Amino acid sequence: MKAPISRRDFLRDTTLLALAGLVPGPVRTALAAPSAALRLGLALVFSYETLTERAKALAKKPYTPPPRPLPQVVQHIDYEAWGQIRYRTESALFAEGPGLYPATFFHVGQFFQKSVKIHVLENGQAREILYNNDYFSMPKDSIAHKLSDKTGFAGFRLQESRNREDWRTQDWIAFLGASYFRAIGALNQYGLSARGIIVDAAEPKPEEFPDFTEFFIEETDNEGDPVHVYALLDGPSLTGAYHFAIKRTEGVVQDIEAQLFLRKDIGRLGFAPLTSMYWFSETEKRRLEDWRPEVHDSDGLAIWTGGGERLWRPLVNQPYPVTSSFVDKSPKGFGLLQRDRVFENYLDGVNYERRPSLWVEPLEDWGAGAVQLVELPTDDEIHDNIVAYWRPAEPAKAGNTYRLRYRLHWLADEPYPAAVARCVATRIGRGGQPGKPRPKGVYKFSVEFAGAALDPLWGDTVKAEPIISTSSGTVGGAFMEPIPGTKRWRAIFDLTPQGSEPVELRLYIRGNGDALTETWLYQFRPPAGG
Repeated sequence: MKAPISRRDFLRDTTLLALAGLVPGPVRTALAAPSAALRLGLALVFSYETLTERAKALAKKPYTPPPRPLPQVVQHIDYEAWGQIRYRTESALFAEGPGLYPATFFHVGQFFQKSVKIHVLENGQAREILYNNDYFSMPKDSIAHKLSDKTGFAGFRLQESRNREDWRTQDWIAFLGASYFRAIGALNQYGLSARGIIVDAAEPKPEEFPDFTEFFIEETDNEGDPVHVYALLDGPSLTGAYHFAIKRTEGVVQDIEAQLFLRKDIGRLGFAPLTSMYWFSETEKRRLEDWRPEVHDSDGLAIWTGGGERLWRPLVNQPYPVTSSFVDKSPKGFGLLQRDRVFENYLDGVNYERRPSLWVEPLEDWGAGAVQLVELPTDDEIHDNIVAYWRPAEPAKAGNTYRLRYRLHWLADEPYPAAVARCVATRIGRGGQPGKPRPKGVYKFSVEFAGAALDPLWGDTVKAEPIISTSSGTVGGAFMEPIPGTKRWRAIFDLTPQGSEPVELRLYIRGNGDALTETWLYQFRPPAGG
């Protein structure tokens, strides 16, 4: 009898289920053997420059989809069967060194049907790691035994340092599915994902998902140095060459350089995309929807604008797909963050309180454009329904080329905390006053802030007030007060919407003429019937 896959393992992996030639060189017999158990191809000369030239040349040719080995077999490797196929760590790349972070590989399956080529890179020479199902432990009756040695892998992950006794069971970054990848944060938990690129998300036509079709792994033997991963990107509308310099720090930090080449015009091109899950939180929850107080991998979008303003936009489980644009120039950074770290607010063993926050830091001027947030409706926690990315202002035309440099911080919080206080909760209820008849169609907002910038409010030296604006309707009854038993303050106001259209709200606390908090933004949709 097959062992059932646990809910914990299912939720660990399904955040990735939203889709779910080199220059020849001489064979170098002196190339270090990365693992005696691995079969390797011939050594070929490699550099990021040659990879970039490959991507550039590929963009001038018609698109060819990645191989799908034996679809009649792979489509039957469902999630349960796929979860029973385990890579043998004794066959890991650099299981015995000299690389510090052994690499293990993912098997193809129903949700990951495309194969990718994976190479080990040493001293400017690359050798392909050739698939063999002997690398995997699988049940005797697994249909995967029918696959040939030409199958290939679905992706890879890096295990923890060989200096740790638990490296065989603990990994810290994974590349799997289209151009998706994800890493653990400072709290040692996977959560949201990143992607190489976004093409036509939230457009009337179907979204395009370019693939990383080849990887090149260059290991390090020093925990202070990065692992270098190179990747070739290919899709119907564009190609690209990527270089990831990945450090295992308190969490994970990736320096990314990419060269992109457009085959076709693209309606919506997004750089540094992040993908997450938000079902519900303290802000909005439908009656009898779920027994837990909150369920989300991220609870808000944070933006540090080019002008220095700090913005916080709580996420919303929208009734239909919604795209919000935050126009900016030369942004300092943005990210999808998990700010709520209190276990009692989740009461679940899948560790939502430990999910990483992911921050994008441009390493060069990105010019004019907008951070865009796409929110899709969801009725379960197994679907990624949130996307954030940078969209350049200039149209993405066939023949365009782009060079990107940015850094991803997979941490518990944003890497550059603001001097102002931050928003920690948004609560919505009926407007009016307790004990009195409640006016129909009026909604009360309580926005909570915490941070040292609010400490002067406990004395009499600072006169503070909430500054509120709305795109429509009227705001009334605004005031602020300390929250008993805490060091937090909340700003409270009533909103009377006008009509049924969404209302864009904006709020911050001002004291003695200065902003004491980041700016809270919210999109409120009046319920049908008021």
